[in-house]
Amino acid sequence: MKKSSFYIYEMFFKTLSNKTRFEIIRILKDGPKCVKEICDRLKFEQSRISHNLKRLESCGFVTCKHKGKQRIYSIDAEYILPIINSIERFIKKYDKRLKVCHVRIKT
Repeated sequence: MKKSSFYIYEMFFKTLSNKTRFEIIRILKDGPKCVKEICDRLKFEQSRISHNLKRLESCGFVTCKHKGKQRIYSIDAEYILPIINSIERFIKKYDKRLKVCHVRIKT
């Protein structure tokens, strides 16, 4: 792996590992939503949601379409949705291991 390519992986996982952005992705799995709908579900201020949607959009995790004055956001169905679904299957399969994987084993 090239040194420069690690940075891209790091940005990908940092984008996904932010709790607010992760919750937005989970909401958008149910279908396209406007900012207000996302705010109502998460109980966060509009500025917080908009800021995180901007990061998700600029990184390609979500797309945005205008419907009148509303901005409707959708998860990227070609790449991001399958990744999220795969991660969820992995977590379901390895739930017990993941809960203790941070524990150091003394030798």
